[in-house]
Amino acid sequence: MYIKENDVAIRKFDIPDIELKVKWINDERNNKYLHYDLPLCIEKTLQWWEKAKDAETRLDCTILYHDEPVGLIGLLGIDKVNRKAEYYVCMGEHSCKAKGISKVASSLLVRYAFEKLNLNKIYLYTEEENILIQKLVESLGFRKEGLLVEDLIYNGRRVNRYVYGLLKDEAAI
Repeated sequence: MYIKENDVAIRKFDIPDIELKVKWINDERNNKYLHYDLPLCIEKTLQWWEKAKDAETRLDCTILYHDEPVGLIGLLGIDKVNRKAEYYVCMGEHSCKAKGISKVASSLLVRYAFEKLNLNKIYLYTEEENILIQKLVESLGFRKEGLLVEDLIYNGRRVNRYVYGLLKDEAAI
């Protein structure tokens, strides 16, 4: 899988991306709203990849900008019966933030999910304070569906999360 629009592309995540994922996710400027067991390490990430790479319930991709890896994007919990999946994105390279790259990559993924995977709904959970991702997904047509109060306890902190959703019929693809 490789999809491109102008200078932005997404492709399936692969072994050469493991070191970048570890670097990006371990960066405190990137992981504030991520709920990983940190720090990530190469060995465990490689073990994860060996198990996840052929799973039909997920699609992990790398975002490219001018053909260079700059971030991660994908779908989790792909449910073919209910035709839905959970979306995620993480712009890893700080020089590429606030340039619209995540929006283009997200648009490419949404289009792929609805047209090629035949999904009906894409959703995500985001912490109440994560305003940047909320603005991004709202610009793509996602609607805030509700607030999940104390939905997680992460590092001893009670986390409220919004759930957002985008239906195929409502998507501007």
